[in-house]
Amino acid sequence: MLMAHPAILSDLVKEYETLRALNAQNAVSTEVRRRIEDVTYTLCVSTGTRDADSALAVARKQLAARRQDDVALEA
Repeated sequence: MLMAHPAILSDLVKEYETLRALNAQNAVSTEVRRRIEDVTYTLCVSTGTRDADSALAVARKQLAARRQDDVALEA
């Protein structure tokens, strides 16, 4: 399976979380809702999943593993 570059994956997770926070405040426009759908789709494709919760879980796991690899290389 192809894996998204960690920087891109991290940006997607941050953007998703920011947009969901806006959505929780009920202050979203149609444009924001559409962007949430786009980011969700991209996260799902990038992680090989079918829903936002699974995509976030996989993305966070991949990012954590990458951070551990980076720490091991620095040692």
